[in-house]
Amino acid sequence: MATLSPSVTLKYPTTGRGAGEVPPPTGGGGDGDQGGSGSPDYSERLRRARLGLAVAIAPIIMLFVSFTSAYIVRQGLPTFDEHTGKYVRDWLAVNLPMVLLLINTGLLVLSSVTMEMARRKIARQVALAPVQSIPGVSLGNERSLPWLNITTVLGLAFLAGQWLAWRELAARGFYLATSASSSFVYLLTGTHAIHLAGGVVALVYAALTPLFHKPLEAQRIVIDVAAWYWHFMALLWIYIFALLVFAR
Repeated sequence: MATLSPSVTLKYPTTGRGAGEVPPPTGGGGDGDQGGSGSPDYSERLRRARLGLAVAIAPIIMLFVSFTSAYIVRQGLPTFDEHTGKYVRDWLAVNLPMVLLLINTGLLVLSSVTMEMARRKIARQVALAPVQSIPGVSLGNERSLPWLNITTVLGLAFLAGQWLAWRELAARGFYLATSASSSFVYLLTGTHAIHLAGGVVALVYAALTPLFHKPLEAQRIVIDVAAWYWHFMALLWIYIFALLVFAR
């Protein structure tokens, strides 16, 4: 004998807005900037910021590679002298202010160290923030130097030192248009100083981010990107300094 069982139709609960039926939301996921709970995914933002920095640094590297190629080729390239009717080698060794340049190099290397301390400090603060938010838990008052401010002062001191080095070059008779060699010295050091000045602006902004009441994780992203850019500027200067000293 056959039996009939009633069929049951399951419906998704409605949201209460409109007449349409909407399935319940599923957990997990995120669009890359937000986690499953809807909070910003700062680790993903940090990864994207570092990737953007690498893309921005690539043209700077290519620029100085082209400067280096032109510098080396121009050294051995003779020019035509209209008075003698012969090709002559007009490349002059530039009398560099070595003491000033060595001091500037030391300042920039030291600033790279202090910048790394600032980067590690903010990373440690972000890591300990969840523990400090637990009621009754205290990690004590951590005392540390204002590494970011110290880096900014050292960066400005480096730029001031470069200005003094240029004035010393002029006092020794090497101007921008004196010779091809002196032109390259001003070109290489001046272009680096312009890019480093952009780094100083980034440091000032990073130092002011707490005043904008940004989350600690957002402050870390700014400082982290500024730190890697600053390290790159320090390595670039060491390369330029070595090029001017050993390839002149």
